[in-house]
Amino acid sequence: MYTLYGIKNCDTVKKARKWLDENRIAYQFHDFRTDGLSPDLLQHFADHLDWNTLLNRSSTSWRQLSDEQKSELNEEKTLRLMLDLPTLIKRPVLDTGDNLILGFTARDGGYAGHLSGTGASKAENFQSE
Repeated sequence: MYTLYGIKNCDTVKKARKWLDENRIAYQFHDFRTDGLSPDLLQHFADHLDWNTLLNRSSTSWRQLSDEQKSELNEEKTLRLMLDLPTLIKRPVLDTGDNLILGFTARDGGYAGHLSGTGASKAENFQSE
């Protein structure tokens, strides 16, 4: 079974969940706000996705950070910020067991080209809308 990580009121997460439901793909939803974010889970993301790509610089949370918090970013500092503010993580993250797929774009067929049984090959980094 797949695990979809995100925040339930995020529009892109809603689109991804709808696509998975419509395509009868079983998944478990993990909401960062209610289910939390452990250092181990975040490290798993960072081990498979570039931390720079994982950082959602268009989020409200990012815009609310101080200039000092935004300066001199490296992986360690960014992961600490994400642990404190999980809304800094680009959403959704779909864990297929083999790969992590970052983001979702309904207009490009959703996850069809990235999940076995629904299309072509898998991808590790799929940009969101």
